[in-house]
Amino acid sequence: MKGVYDPAEVKSLKWLGLAVGLILLVIGTVMVFMAFDRDSHSASDTIRPFLITMVPVWAVAIAAALVLLRRPSTP
Repeated sequence: MKGVYDPAEVKSLKWLGLAVGLILLVIGTVMVFMAFDRDSHSASDTIRPFLITMVPVWAVAIAAALVLLRRPSTP
């Protein structure tokens, strides 16, 4: 029937989407680190810009995951 959904199926798709997102986030984090590390001459040339770039990305990703995982409020 159109318009009817199974809550268990939606929950499993949500977890699958979160898992895929986490994998992509980790791969992207490694690629960003490699890009910063490629031309750096010291650890501070790599770590500082890497943290400035990736901390906000991880913060938004964690906040989005928390929003997706919280229980819906009942009116």
